[in-house]
Formats: sequence, C-alpha cells, structure tokens
Amino acid sequence: MASQSQGIQQLLQAEKRAAEKVADARKRKARRLKQATRRQVQGMQSSQQRNRERVLAQLLGMVCDVRPQVHPNYRISA
Repeated sequence: MASQSQGIQQLLQAEKRAAEKVADARKRKARRLKQATRRQVQGMQSSQQRNRERVLAQLLGMVCDVRPQVHPNYRISA
C-alpha cells in the first residue's frame, strides 16, 4: 500500500513539473510573440513615415510646379 501511495505521489509530482514546464513555455511563446509584434509595428511605422515624406514631397512638387498652358479646346474667336 505504501509503495502504491509513493507511486501516486511521484506521478503527481511529475504532473506538476510538466504543468510548470508547459506554463513556462507558454510564457516564453507569449513574450516572443509580443516582441515580434512590436518589431513588426515599429517597422510599419518607420515605413509609413518614409513613404509619407516621399508622398508629401511628390504632392508639393506637383502643386508648386504650375505650367500655364492654353487648353487644347480653346478657340480664338475674332
């Protein structure tokens, strides 16, 4: 009876250690996922900033580069 009780105790301890390992692995996975997400968000923000500056420069160039021309449909009536 004592050996049976001891075997049960060993199984319970092994189960407890396994549960702790699983919990630690889940924590590590969550931490890695947060880090990867943070890096991805930072990359997207820096890319957005670069693209924003480029688009604004392009728009300003188009707005400020005015070339007056006579419209092709304009007819001089005398």
